[in-house]
This record gives sequence, C-alpha cells and structure tokens, in this order.
Amino acid sequence: MSSDREWIDVVDDSDRVVGQTTRGEAYARGLCHRVTFVLARDERDRIFVHRRTATKKVHPGMYDMFVGGVVGAGETYDDAALREAEEELGVSGLPRPTRLFTFRYEGADGQSWWSTVYEVRCALPVQPQQEEVDWYAFLPEEEVERRLTEWAWAPDSLAAWPRLRRATREAGSARGSGGGEHH
Repeated sequence: MSSDREWIDVVDDSDRVVGQTTRGEAYARGLCHRVTFVLARDERDRIFVHRRTATKKVHPGMYDMFVGGVVGAGETYDDAALREAEEELGVSGLPRPTRLFTFRYEGADGQSWWSTVYEVRCALPVQPQQEEVDWYAFLPEEEVERRLTEWAWAPDSLAAWPRLRRATREAGSARGSGGGEHH
C-alpha cells in the first residue's frame, strides 16, 4: 500500500484525536497529525545521520539526524517510534526508545504536526531502507553541530534539534545535582 493511502489520526491544537484520514489527504489539506523523531546512537555514542531520498514526499533530498515518521491511526507514539526506528534503520530487536519530549512543529509551508522525540541505542549493524535513505553515517555530535550550517537539513528536524540539546542538558544537570528524573 502506498504511504499516501495509510490511515492516520488527525489531532487538534491539544494533540487530541479529532478524526482519521489518509496520510495523503492530511498533507494535501494541511491537517495536523502525529509523528515521531528518534535519535539513534551507536555504541560509541555517535548519531545516525542520513540524507533522505529524492522521492520522499516530505523534505526530499535533505539531511536528517532523526529517524521516525507518521504515527498510524490508533497507534501510540511509543509503538510508532519503535516501528519506525526498526524500519528505517533496517534492524529488528531494538530496545524500546526512551521518550524525551513532545512539541508542535509548524512548517513554513503550512504543514503542522505534533512531534514526540525519542532516543535509542542501536548496537546492531544497520541496513537502512534504500527507498528512504540515500546516504548515512554515524557521526559524533560535534560533527553534527558543525554540519548544521553546511548541509540542507529537514526543517522539522532543525526545529527538534535545539529542543533535544536543551532536554539532554537539563536531564544531565538534574542527574548531576542529585535530582530525580526530569520529564
């Protein structure tokens, strides 16, 4: 089945489900829906970065530091994050990704979606989907930061990246100060 014909939940400004439609219809009409972003790190703490294929409907040919995608109708963010990470990385048996935060993305093109950001450790050899990924590498975080001004990145990932950096810094300082887990 074409991804345009997959059923997804339509959500309101508070991320409550208000209906269902096909993915193609949601994009054509600019209906708010749900997506997941999963930052995959290898055993050396490097980040999986990839360039999206030119045939991708959203942000074709752009670089991305997240894997993930649209949450299916009736699917939870958590289930979608694991499914999408395994599909895009071409692996099975990943640990369940750790949920970090949720934010609403508002694109310059009028598209918007509620985005839940996760992190997962991938110690498995990856075999990304050829129809989704043109190029990939695991890069140190410093290199990802340096490449932010050099490469054309997916705008929604660029919106998620500083929020991720802030969330991980806050979580690290909460752990370092003896504080509890931060949500």
